[in-house]
Amino acid sequence: MSYVFRKSILAATVLATVGIAAPVAAETPANMLVMGMRLDDIITMDPAEVFELTTGEISANIYDRVMMFEPEDLSTLVCGVCEDYTISEDGKTIDFTVRDGLTFHSGNPVRAEDVVWSLQRVIKLNKTPAFILSQFGWTSENVEEMITVTDSGFRVHIVEDFSPGLVLNALAAGVASVVDRELVMSNEVDGDLGYAWLKDKSAGSGAFRLVSWNANETVMLEAFEDYRHGAPAMKRVVGRHVPEPAAQRLLLEQGDIDMARTLTPDQIAGLEGNENIAIDFYPKAGLIYMAANVSNEYLSNPKVWEALHYLVDYKGMEESFLTGQFITHQTFWPTGMWSSVASNPFSLDIDRARGLLEEAGLGDGFSIEIDSLNTSPYMEIAQSLQQTLGEAGITAEIVPQDGSALWPKYRARRHGLILARWSPDYVDPHSNADSFAHNPDNSEEAQLTGVLAWRNAWADEEITALAAAARSETDLDARKTMYEELQLKHQANSPFVIMFQQNEQVARRTNVEGFVSGSNFDLVFYRNVTKQ
Repeated sequence: MSYVFRKSILAATVLATVGIAAPVAAETPANMLVMGMRLDDIITMDPAEVFELTTGEISANIYDRVMMFEPEDLSTLVCGVCEDYTISEDGKTIDFTVRDGLTFHSGNPVRAEDVVWSLQRVIKLNKTPAFILSQFGWTSENVEEMITVTDSGFRVHIVEDFSPGLVLNALAAGVASVVDRELVMSNEVDGDLGYAWLKDKSAGSGAFRLVSWNANETVMLEAFEDYRHGAPAMKRVVGRHVPEPAAQRLLLEQGDIDMARTLTPDQIAGLEGNENIAIDFYPKAGLIYMAANVSNEYLSNPKVWEALHYLVDYKGMEESFLTGQFITHQTFWPTGMWSSVASNPFSLDIDRARGLLEEAGLGDGFSIEIDSLNTSPYMEIAQSLQQTLGEAGITAEIVPQDGSALWPKYRARRHGLILARWSPDYVDPHSNADSFAHNPDNSEEAQLTGVLAWRNAWADEEITALAAAARSETDLDARKTMYEELQLKHQANSPFVIMFQQNEQVARRTNVEGFVSGSNFDLVFYRNVTKQ
């Protein structure tokens, strides 16, 4: 980060703290989009490993994927790098052609070989998001036979019993980003497939390329002039790490940033009447939930899981510090999406929770830690939970952490209770079902780190079987019914307390237009942004 950026953030924070009005600063450059946001969850820039919300968004602007939801129509799945595809009669093989004339940022042509290598690389590296592809029966041993180059493009073979439509949706996930094989392999070290090099570099063909990432400071992208949809109007996009909402608001009001991405409801309210600032609302698929690690002696009893559902002040939080940004939602698939279930049977009921804890043999209470992100609104939610849990005799200690520390701890199953967030990896209910409900191997050796059920050491044979059956059902009406049943079974008997669904509020300078934020975390696009 430059000295000017450091000085600006420091000054904004101080001014916000002491309440002194700041002088109006010059506007950001006409061809640059500057966003105030949180960047502390970034761990890697390698699309084979990216599994965090911020990096998922950034990756969506750097890489084109096999399949895409384009910003012009987020409701329709279309080819990205591919030109067309055909599905075999048995649904086990999909043949793709590749668009002519595509180039990577390096100038190298985008070839079928790059697509095949990119997908194979995900399986061979086997990082957290690899399960999105490995679920189709692809392994490091067979992937070179399952994903192959053909005379007309490339082919994927589906080993497991999956709906082809689900496979196409999965190939629109960030893990299906197409990487420049020639560039990455020129930086391979000791057979790592370029893994070390790509952690803080990019090798895509998307609308922007990565210029730099400075942890907890800035991310800078540069427009790709030869992008297939045309050169973006914004020559640079800068994300500035501004963790304090008050500082974000002040920078926005001064004109030092164009958009504030993570303002709290009180900061949003404070911008009302400012003619230079507009507030946009984006319904999102993001969920906030609490989960119990059932390997913990106090959290292994289903009666405790049920009690936890009644120890959340859903209404109180929704109507206070979450106003306008979250709504109560209690199933694993978000409202407004195909096959979602609008079922919110739980409310705060201390007496009922106490009775359930008595039935579990824990009438005297117990002590537990709540791991949480150290940002708003997670800390406020954690504090509310701490209070209501305490009323039922559960002494909860909040352990606040950055995402870069919290997610590795969660994936290692080292938590007790955890307050976390989740967004689908692709737009199909199996995306969430596969993580919240489907755990075919609960052993420590399985290392299903992308599966939330596994992270919480929980497996239910009936629920796992239903999730597996729903994923392969080709009749849409039957499949919809199966996912609805699955959500209700999971809601009634699992260690997950799903609480809220996100409604993103973005504050922007009124001269900025064209920002697109879809339902999912990786459906956020900068290429249509303009300034008047």
